[in-house]
Amino acid sequence: MSRLDGKVCAIVGAGQQGGATIGNGRATAIRFAQEGARLVLVDRDGDALEQTRADVLDAGAEVVLVTADVRGASTPGDVVGAAIDAFGRLDVLQNNVGIGAGDQPPHRLDEDVFDRIVEVNLKATWRLCKSAVPIMREQRGGVITNVSSIASIAGTQIAAYRMSKAGVDALTRNLAVTNAKYGIRCNAVLPGLIDTPIGVDAAATALGVDRDDYAARRAAQVPMGHQGTAWDVANASLFLASDEAAFISGVCLPVDGAQTARIG
Repeated sequence: MSRLDGKVCAIVGAGQQGGATIGNGRATAIRFAQEGARLVLVDRDGDALEQTRADVLDAGAEVVLVTADVRGASTPGDVVGAAIDAFGRLDVLQNNVGIGAGDQPPHRLDEDVFDRIVEVNLKATWRLCKSAVPIMREQRGGVITNVSSIASIAGTQIAAYRMSKAGVDALTRNLAVTNAKYGIRCNAVLPGLIDTPIGVDAAATALGVDRDDYAARRAAQVPMGHQGTAWDVANASLFLASDEAAFISGVCLPVDGAQTARIG
């Protein structure tokens, strides 16, 4: 039996930007599909979502799409509603959302940038969890996995992104404690330097530098000597979503090649 056989899994942020590699959301969707999940895929980019749909169909998954911006007032209800309408339940919610464009140290940070980053990274994640919890409580079970970042615990000059992801960690732990008696588990995955389109291609373009040079600079910061891939994030997410992690809740799991092990 596959590890997610028959489970209904909603993956928010299942599309991705263009680039040389695969993104965390798409890789997670494919891994879940390979393990037997029925999927609700969510992204604001309809074209990217269609490509992810093609990939998971190749893996044999049943899938429905929700094209929506996570900031939209109706989006959380649309995501949960799509799962209930199509499959009658929601077993796993994976919140793979995060932006950081324009971030700065606190004394240089523009308030509009702060508001936008916190709205997407923290508020939208909270609203999606808020919408899923009542259904999971009624079912007496479910899994929520939030994609945070090692920026939530590691020193960095950027302010809003770090604060928003630290908030996601706190939200994760609170959800784990307040919903344990209902059979709901909540954990976070904290990616480190991962070779994804948003992490490398988009950043290199914004900085006006060569992609390969920028990737090499990132790899040099990792004790293992190389960046991770979206498959590393996807496999960690798969484990946390599966019954193999049945006694794991409230964990913020770094996937970072030992980068945060140097802290303290």
